[in-house]
Amino acid sequence: MSLSSKISQRSIKISIILILILTVLVSEKRAERYGDNFQIVLPLMALGCNVVNGSAGEYFVRYLGMFFTTHGFKRGLGEIPLNTRPNGKTHGFPSGHTSTAVFGASSLVSDCITSSPIVKGVVIVTAGFVGASRIESENHNIWQVLAGVLVGWFWDRAARKPGPVRRIALKLFSPIRRGFHFLTRPLTWLINKFSIQGTNK
Repeated sequence: MSLSSKISQRSIKISIILILILTVLVSEKRAERYGDNFQIVLPLMALGCNVVNGSAGEYFVRYLGMFFTTHGFKRGLGEIPLNTRPNGKTHGFPSGHTSTAVFGASSLVSDCITSSPIVKGVVIVTAGFVGASRIESENHNIWQVLAGVLVGWFWDRAARKPGPVRRIALKLFSPIRRGFHFLTRPLTWLINKFSIQGTNK
């Protein structure tokens, strides 16, 4: 591994830990609020990593697949018991907070922090905390959270490999992917330029 690659990996790991700590500090001191914020932060950090890696379009396609699967089930299942939350409301299956958090965490541990078991562990535990916070707050039961885990993990992992899931997702979201890649290209260039300058100092 080159020196610049080691510096980059170290910077990514430190950034992830600092962002998670900052999220805890600025959140309202309730498990539900921590979970609300972590489910936003995890996929955003993964998006940032994919922008730097030049794979933001692919990430966005997988995210859209996860999002529409989650909300398709929620809307499609109607008022059956499986879709009823512990608090009596509907649209509970699967847990959207959990699918989003797990999607982001899976992408982070696969693409950004390949060499740090400790930081990987922190990211995975953070995603698990999101699911637990949904159960504690009575927004979901354990099966709805587990379904969210599976949806998030499936869309991050399965849509990466050549196969029917990936082909269908790319076909459906190809125009969006191209537009997103076009928009993030200048940002990728700037990040890489400043990273190289920082390494040369």
